Amino acid sequence: MSKGPQVSENRGAKRQSIPPSRFGYLALSLLFFLAGTGSIRAQVPAHAPSSVLEGFATTAASQPVGRAVVRVNGAVLTDRDLLREMYAIFPYARVHNGFPRTMEADIRSGAMQMMVFEELVYQDAKQRDMTIPSAELASAVKEFRQRFHSPQEYQQMLRDEFKGSPKLFQAQVERSLLIDRFLKEQITDKSAVSPAEVKAYYDTHTERFLLPESYSFQSISILPPPNATAPQLHEAHKRALEALRQAQATKSYEEFGALAERISEDDFRVMMGNHKAADISKLPPVVVTALAAMSTGQVSQLIQFDANDYAILRLVSHNPPGTQKFETVQGALHDQLVKEKIEHLRSVLAMRLSKNAKIEKA
Repeated sequence: MSKGPQVSENRGAKRQSIPPSRFGYLALSLLFFLAGTGSIRAQVPAHAPSSVLEGFATTAASQPVGRAVVRVNGAVLTDRDLLREMYAIFPYARVHNGFPRTMEADIRSGAMQMMVFEELVYQDAKQRDMTIPSAELASAVKEFRQRFHSPQEYQQMLRDEFKGSPKLFQAQVERSLLIDRFLKEQITDKSAVSPAEVKAYYDTHTERFLLPESYSFQSISILPPPNATAPQLHEAHKRALEALRQAQATKSYEEFGALAERISEDDFRVMMGNHKAADISKLPPVVVTALAAMSTGQVSQLIQFDANDYAILRLVSHNPPGTQKFETVQGALHDQLVKEKIEHLRSVLAMRLSKNAKIEKA
């Protein structure tokens, strides 16, 4: 298949589903913080456990109870804090009653790193005497109080998580706002990429935007069952010949596609048999040979593969090798460069904050 914009190399997937960073917005970070308490039941589907912590207990060795897991320059972070970060990374665990066993260790490790990073950010923000205006803080507290179904739910959350103290809850809101503001100043605001920078990157990395020779085509496949008997192979051949007769009677993309949807036996039938810009290096030689001999809109003869599978092709277009136009990739390239800049800035910040920090696993 065509590689598409060569700016999408999925560099952020190195840690699978664990994002390399999570920053920016109180509405996200604090929402997951509250959801971790199990108190905002509007956020939890009816089939999920009544407490998010119960869902965690299905895969964890023990239910979080406020036990210290790490100290960052003397500040104690607990297993409850760790759980909230884990749910921020993998919120689907609330629906599935816990974390997938094959992913839990990685999610826990990523959550621990993020938890420590955010604490270091918070401490640095305090050292810089950063503050949140009282009106902004009051507005944020009010907004999140309104997420509860009733005053009783809010009071239950205060008892469970903040020893019944609205001041402790407000302090958590303020902490989230400070982290967001600090990261906005240090990372988000510095990660802008200008149109000129995007164009300069395009001009100096032309190899990334090369397009291979490709064909766009439709297909109809007739497939005998696995380990087919001689009668079954004969029947498949009969069906293939009938499919060929019908395919050659079609007059357009739509007619061939409708036929593919009705009779084709491969996964492409749900897409009208369409194969978009398939790289010739990824196609079987017999298919490339057939397509190379066809004109646009032409339907092939019956093609038989080694395993007695049959295919009928309709050529949509032949796409010579070339280079993607800047206008085509400009948006995706801009987003990729911003992402790379954010990751670099975050990495530099994390290294600076942790260089002289005292981080002790509990």
